[in-house]
Amino acid sequence: MTIPFIGQEAERMLDWLALTRALAAGHDLPRAEIGDTFLYRDPDTMLSRAAWIDGLGLLVKTATIFPGNKNHGKPAIGGAVSLFSDTDGTLAAMLDFGLVTKWKTAGDSLLAATRLARPDSRRILIVGSGTVAASLRQAYAAAFPQADFTVWSRSADNARAFAAAHDCAAATDLAQAVPEADIIACATMATEPVLQGDWLQPGQHIDLIGAYRPDMREADDTALRRATIFVDARATTLDHIGELRIPLAAGTITADDIAADYYDGSAFKRRAEDEITLFKNGGGAHLDLMTSRYILDAVG
Repeated sequence: MTIPFIGQEAERMLDWLALTRALAAGHDLPRAEIGDTFLYRDPDTMLSRAAWIDGLGLLVKTATIFPGNKNHGKPAIGGAVSLFSDTDGTLAAMLDFGLVTKWKTAGDSLLAATRLARPDSRRILIVGSGTVAASLRQAYAAAFPQADFTVWSRSADNARAFAAAHDCAAATDLAQAVPEADIIACATMATEPVLQGDWLQPGQHIDLIGAYRPDMREADDTALRRATIFVDARATTLDHIGELRIPLAAGTITADDIAADYYDGSAFKRRAEDEITLFKNGGGAHLDLMTSRYILDAVG
């Protein structure tokens, strides 16, 4: 039996809004069993994530993050994805790591935005100018087709290059750009907050993606205190990622301040027009499993 390999060519058969529906449906199934393993050799990381959802299947995804590769013209992130049958445990498909990661990461944030951002959002600010930022530009445009996009980066040259390539405006002053946006999506590799809570305005939606290690965060304590906090899954964010782990340990917030995750169903929603909503995208393996299953089904 030939095991299919699904590569980048599958993108032409994928749709961002269809993916959000698949992610929503995946959370109607029994709660995923998840196992994460992190190995570190500063500044490098190996992250292996496994998930099993009864009725959907099993998945193992291993990611290697080597930030120094950029200095040698190599990708900073690599890895592999294996999808297994829920029926008999056999290998159903191997999928391109980059394909799954792109669609899972941006799709996760897009699902949250469709539930938490104001439907009339017309100004979207992307903080960061890398690969994930480009995916967010695509994904958010699918749900907010009338929106204007602005990008800010710690490198002004990178922001200008991104803007030229992705039909955006380039901002030079983040403190000025944040109050003007309806949605702020942060996709940086920051270990210290770049987003200040004092800049936030009523009714905004904040999407935090970049932090994935215990020492990383993109938003400061004031932002967390001012916002209603949502996560994709408590099990893969609160104890693992600095964005929440650090303020939880300091007593800045408590676990009760997390309003909902996707498994909480109808509780995962904006409650008032002037509410500031903040979503932490943790991107657990269960989301990789849901995304991989969607991709396999989409390609037939």
